[in-house]
Amino acid sequence: MTPQTASPTADHDPVAARAGILDRIAAAAKSSGREGTPPTLVAVSKQQPWSRVKPVLEAGQRVFGENRVQEASERWQGQRDLWPGLELRLIGPLQSNKARAAMELFDVLESVDRDSLARALADFQQKGVKAPRVFVQVNTGEEPQKAGVWPKEADAFIARIRSDYQLPLEGLMCIPPAEEPAGPHFALLARIAARNGLGKLSMGMSGDFEIAVRFGATSVRVGAALFGAR
Repeated sequence: MTPQTASPTADHDPVAARAGILDRIAAAAKSSGREGTPPTLVAVSKQQPWSRVKPVLEAGQRVFGENRVQEASERWQGQRDLWPGLELRLIGPLQSNKARAAMELFDVLESVDRDSLARALADFQQKGVKAPRVFVQVNTGEEPQKAGVWPKEADAFIARIRSDYQLPLEGLMCIPPAEEPAGPHFALLARIAARNGLGKLSMGMSGDFEIAVRFGATSVRVGAALFGAR
């Protein structure tokens, strides 16, 4: 299936935007005393036309974030052979009945947040389906309308992911409340990760990724600042 095409906005160049974002990530890492490999840029390609996605692929971008299994499947079908090193991350909520499809498509699942989903992933893993790397999503703002395990429940859930479900847990992810300063939420996520021995933190989006880098993000999820408005 050919990915959907559409003309990009005349005043936005995703390739130039990507270069600027990478520079800002590197500068934020340097200013916070973080040496070595800079945080990974996850290009949030959800709902973006292929005419915006392809140029950043050609510029070297290989890590992409998607919100929905079906949309991602349609967009990326047949693309892995064309773009060696392509990594797909599910960053949106995942329904348990789509667990197998997600496992077969994505390299990383960043939104694992409940036992029913973890159990479904574990069951398919026991049946021979290769499990992607897993992040636990933490609802740092305790917003009832938002996905994610609440902070006070995170340690116990992380322990079950490891002992009961034996999933390849790699890190934590959060989306702070839009109306609150992001820094305290990033700091909270970092503390939960540290006390549970987790080294990966997926946090920070278009408006706050530099703050996230300063608080220890190992990957940032950027959509609008990279691709322009949908």
